[in-house]
Order: sequence, then structure tokens, then C-alpha cells
Amino acid sequence: MPNSAIFLSASVPDPRRSAKYFSTADPIAIGAAVSALVYVTLGRRLLVWGGHPAITPMIWAAAEDMGIDYGAWVHLYQSLLYEDDFPAENARFQNVTYIDAVAGERDPSLAEMRRRMLGDFQYEAGVFIGGMDGVEEEFALFRKMHPNATVFPIASTGGAALIVYKLIPGLPSELESSIDYIGLLHRELGIRPSEHRQIIVPSDSTSGPSDIIT
Repeated sequence: MPNSAIFLSASVPDPRRSAKYFSTADPIAIGAAVSALVYVTLGRRLLVWGGHPAITPMIWAAAEDMGIDYGAWVHLYQSLLYEDDFPAENARFQNVTYIDAVAGERDPSLAEMRRRMLGDFQYEAGVFIGGMDGVEEEFALFRKMHPNATVFPIASTGGAALIVYKLIPGLPSELESSIDYIGLLHRELGIRPSEHRQIIVPSDSTSGPSDIIT
């Protein structure tokens, strides 16, 4: 059972919405960083994020490849304001919290989802990847609600992560320079590569659930 949570805030900037974020964003790096976070944390820490049509499928694909028990190791939050646009992968995760829309409006609906998402768990760290204004807003709220948690804006992915990285002196320079995301996240999150990872063995196996070291 997970006893420590990691918060993920990420998105792929849309050029139709803001050149400010899109001009520095690296979609390939964003995908690589999200996949690396899944690899480093799943089966070791609870991973919590707010649903995004580009990010949720990335997490599903990475977790599926690893055979992780989604119900135990991930938790997805989603505002019902976007019910018509939910990615198909939402239905595949066991742990999804759907938050009612507020007056059918975007800003109060997202604010309520974020309040619940960040208030329902104690977090040891927040990881911020790519993104636009929503990532900046979640970064500010995360720091306010969890002042003792560590924040890791992965600046090399560009977008909002690069902007918030530059606002905070003293963050590791590797967050801007390194593209070895697996190594970076192991070091910065303090999760040893040898730490036991809890997995679910494929259904045709006779050995049942087990722990492995990866």
C-alpha cells in the first residue's frame, strides 16, 4: 500500500493557445520525462495527477508496459466539466476521482478540482513538466498547500516548467541541462534504483503477486 505521494503537473503546450509556452516546449522531452517519472515511481510511490488528454494516455501506456496495479499506485483527478472530452484511458484506471463542475465554468471548476487533488494527500514532492498556464497555477497552489514538499520543475521540457524553474533560485541545474530523466528523477526524488517495486504478475502466472527489484 503506498504511503508517500508524488504529484505530477504536466501538459503539452498548444500552439493555438499560447506561443509563450509553445515556443520553448519540447514535446518529445515532455513525453520522455513523463514516462521516466512513471518508471521511477510506480510500485514505489503513489502518483497523483489531474487528467489531461495528452498526459493520461502516456501514463497508461507506461504503466501498462510495467504491469503495475493501477488501483494501488496511481490516482487520477478529473473535472466533470470536460466529461465529453475524457480520453479513453480514463476508464482503464481503477482510481479516478471525478469532481463536479462549478456553474459550468472553466476557472472555478478547475480551481475546485485542484483544491481537492492537492488537499486529499500529503505529498513529498511535486514534479512539473512542460505545460502552460495550468501548470503555473498548480505549481503556485502546490507550494502554498505543501510548503515542506520538494518541487522539481523539469526545465529542459520547456513551457511552464522552464518559467517556474527560473523563478526559484537554488534549484538543481540538472533540471535544466539533463535529459537523462530516469537518472535525474532517481536522484532528485531520493528513490534508489534498487528500491523494491510492487507489481502484479500476469494473470497466466501461477506464482501470484510478488515484489521485484529493478
